Amino acid sequence: MGSLSFRAGCHLPKRIQVSESRTTARMFHDAGGVEDWRVLYWGACAHYRTGSFAEGAQFVAAIAEVAEAAGQFPDIDLRPEGVTIRTFTGDFGALSEADVEFARRVSVVAHQLRLEPDPSQLLAVGIAIAQDAGADVRPFFAAAFGYSPLEATDAVDPIRRNPHLMFHPLDPPKAGRGRFHIDVSVPADQAEARVAAAVEAGGRIADDSHAPHWWTLASPENHGVDIAAWPDFENFEE
Repeated sequence: MGSLSFRAGCHLPKRIQVSESRTTARMFHDAGGVEDWRVLYWGACAHYRTGSFAEGAQFVAAIAEVAEAAGQFPDIDLRPEGVTIRTFTGDFGALSEADVEFARRVSVVAHQLRLEPDPSQLLAVGIAIAQDAGADVRPFFAAAFGYSPLEATDAVDPIRRNPHLMFHPLDPPKAGRGRFHIDVSVPADQAEARVAAAVEAGGRIADDSHAPHWWTLASPENHGVDIAAWPDFENFEE
């Protein structure tokens, strides 16, 4: 089946200071008019179901007009089943008032086209890579993935298609025993259902002491997955 993913225009995300100029997830939701949207890793997102690729393309064309008028250029994924939009202003998906206004305008267009939002289709995936004290495996992974370094701890797909990589110390340290786990960022109102589905599928909850911010799950073979809801309601707590 056909698909299309792109970031409109050739504009790079603008850097803003992570301070009180940043719009937190709570502030974003409290602004109103963005009920279709959820905040995940790397920005505010919405998914709208469409009946065909052509209907989705019509919606994307309308979003492009909104983007050009607002000067806010989103990431868009077009599939026959629906359209996913992500907007952000700064590194690590930081939001601003521009994202709030853009999301509002896109929602208006979607409703005019009688498109229904489906937040259950939203997620962002990260890979957390643990390394021994003094080790630096980021250059290796960045080269293998074709990624670019981002600040001191991350590596990212330059055009934001694929999971980001996060690097942190192995605790306790063990030379030559690097590990990783998967982080899955989901809407806050979808997190408990996702955890329940994973447990029903044979997994177990390894740690729920941080719920409802995140749950650590283990597969039947002890692969680690964190289901993270906190990006959808954070408010300067990090």
